[in-house]
Amino acid sequence: MKRVFLFLATNLAVLVLVGIVLNVLQAFGVNLGNNGTLIVFAAVFGMGGSFVSLALSKWIAKRSTGAVVIEQPRNEAEAWLLNTVRRQAEAAGIGMPEVAIYDAPELNAFATGMTRNSSLVAVSTGLLRGMQRDEVEAVLGHEVSHVANGDMVTMALLQGVMNTFVIFFARVVGRIVDAWISGDREGGVSFAYYIIVFVLDIMFGILASMIVNAFSRWREFRADAGGAKLAGRGKMVAALQRLGQTYGVSTLPNEARAFGISGSVGSGLKRLFMTHPPLQERIARLRQQ
Repeated sequence: MKRVFLFLATNLAVLVLVGIVLNVLQAFGVNLGNNGTLIVFAAVFGMGGSFVSLALSKWIAKRSTGAVVIEQPRNEAEAWLLNTVRRQAEAAGIGMPEVAIYDAPELNAFATGMTRNSSLVAVSTGLLRGMQRDEVEAVLGHEVSHVANGDMVTMALLQGVMNTFVIFFARVVGRIVDAWISGDREGGVSFAYYIIVFVLDIMFGILASMIVNAFSRWREFRADAGGAKLAGRGKMVAALQRLGQTYGVSTLPNEARAFGISGSVGSGLKRLFMTHPPLQERIARLRQQ
């Protein structure tokens, strides 16, 4: 539950910060009463923030996980990692990603980066210790498939669109509610308007997170299929089964967690906020293909 809370808190914090900035601009005389002007500001802040985050994703991932990029292999294992990713990247038709290792006990890996030809694939030390090479190969194929599918860009685009609509509709609905409470005030808004917008930012932000997470779960099925194509379905199934032993445990920071391979555990309402489908569903989907 802590993981879900942190994920939501991160997205809502961005929306609240944007809301504060827009409210300050409005207080200093910037007219956001016109819907055309408002949608422009919403798009600039909503899309801009999302793509700035994407542009910094590799740097943030390296700093937050302590990932060390393999510049020159120091041993046979690192040479194997580089060669495997290179072979898979060529098969997937993308540029060679940076390959890194980060120190973490769980079985996990992630991919990030702004473009298909400027990406990062990182694996945990726990994954290298706890998996057979066939299984690691499948995990790498899964991550390379994320890059080849353009999932990082698509996620940023979707998040930006959701942020834009949250910012816009929270203020449109806020004006309607404020006018209704105040008896259809002419010109200007009351202090209650800012409170209403703050609450609506949070409510609409939660709904937006559900949509983004639904897409995230779908792209995991697609990346599993890509990993099976690059490494073999049997290896991909075996890798997911091995991941099941950790029950979705992840020490990845929020910035990279949605792009990790580690599975999720949840049901009911909690499932709506999961970035990954349950491992058993992923395995079953692969076996049906």
